[in-house]
Amino acid sequence: MNETGSKEDELAGSEQPFVQHLFELRDRLLRAIYGIAAVFGVLVFFPGPSKLYDLLAMPLVRALPEGSKMIAVGVVSPFLVPIKVSVMAAIAMALPWILYQVWAFVAPGLYKHEKKLVLPLVAASTLLFYAGAAFCYFFVFGQAFPAIQKMAPASVSVSPDIEAYLDFVITMFIAFGVAFEVPIVVVILARMKVVTIAQLKAFRSYFIVAAAAVAGLVTPPDPVSMLALLVPMCVLYELGIWAAQIFIRHTQAPDAESANDPAASTAEP
Repeated sequence: MNETGSKEDELAGSEQPFVQHLFELRDRLLRAIYGIAAVFGVLVFFPGPSKLYDLLAMPLVRALPEGSKMIAVGVVSPFLVPIKVSVMAAIAMALPWILYQVWAFVAPGLYKHEKKLVLPLVAASTLLFYAGAAFCYFFVFGQAFPAIQKMAPASVSVSPDIEAYLDFVITMFIAFGVAFEVPIVVVILARMKVVTIAQLKAFRSYFIVAAAAVAGLVTPPDPVSMLALLVPMCVLYELGIWAAQIFIRHTQAPDAESANDPAASTAEP
């Protein structure tokens, strides 16, 4: 059997009945849920929902005037909101396990060059999302909350509601996490040949304008927060262009590699 035939038959014999696929999907979903439940169980006992919320609220509490505290408007908010934080933290911490279950489900149906394409993107997108959320928590909140408190009128007593704060934090984490996915989007668009590397370089000025608009919409109304999102997005766009050039070279299908190899195209069958 020639080399082309072996490549075409790479997945031969790996087919499974549809019902078996459903069973496999069920098992993977259950394992993902079990992983989340295990992490949640650990967080309930250590550090505990209340302390976990205190950790989440620390950047705001530090910026509040001395003696001020957050408030709970809802009757059951002091109980439910920390539980929500624990569940979300469990999902975030179990995300690598969840993505592994997704990968284990789809990997048997992928060719080798497709695995080279998907696995790095999944791992990189996860790390970038974590990086965006961490950047938001440790840097943006530390700069934005004190600036916002300074803008408050002297006649206003600042006592944020714990549920409103949670909604705000989740929105910001998602915004920064998604914004840090810019290199992944650039790589995918270039790899799918939607745009070329030359076009990506030519679109720099348009991207900066679009990123500034997004930063102005999703961040608090202060220039520090806006620049804290705009600058990383621009840097990550450049990183995406650089990564796309490397990625395209190393994730080509065998047919494309043969077509781009002059020696292979002139070789005898």
